Amino acid sequence: MLVATGSRALWAADAPTANGAPAAAGRIVVLGDSITAGYGLDPSQAYPALLQEKITAAGLPYTVVNAGVSGDTTAGGLRRLDWTLSRPTAVLIIALGGNDGLRGIAPQQTAENLTGIIQRARAKFPAIQVIVAGMEMPGNMGPDFVAQFRAVFPRVATDGSATLVPFLLEGVGGKPELNQPDLIHPTAAGQQRVAENVWPILARTLAAAARP
Repeated sequence: MLVATGSRALWAADAPTANGAPAAAGRIVVLGDSITAGYGLDPSQAYPALLQEKITAAGLPYTVVNAGVSGDTTAGGLRRLDWTLSRPTAVLIIALGGNDGLRGIAPQQTAENLTGIIQRARAKFPAIQVIVAGMEMPGNMGPDFVAQFRAVFPRVATDGSATLVPFLLEGVGGKPELNQPDLIHPTAAGQQRVAENVWPILARTLAAAARP
């Protein structure tokens, strides 16, 4: 498991089940950046941990692994994917791209990296389910760039037969009361909203995987 603390990330054993025994069923990996890592918060307040709470409450046999690294880009996610998927994984949630946009990386390059992540994950685990979390850029990045960037995620998801979370920060982005003073990283309340954005898609994915 990748446990993120601020801008650092430490590798540890995957999270145990509630009774202390190792999780025996599916592994859900959230490959992301500082938003996934829970920058500025305790890792238990980050949305991957909140998704685990929902999964546990629903009695589903899955363990969520937080593979969030502050500052990561889609290129970084692609480079560390083999390490991240070092164990059998049922679901991969890709929550990368925000740092690409803020650095002005060409949307086409972001798309190619995301596609590469999907293809490499499926080459390693053919039955893996993939969820792509969409991101958006603020208007000051320019209307053309904003539009091109927004279009990357649904296109990659469609082309890669992945499921889309339309916008990871829906209801959170641009709202001071749900963000830390930098207006980039969600507060604990903002992380709860992010989890609510992801959970319906993840729940449907897990339900579909359970069908014979």
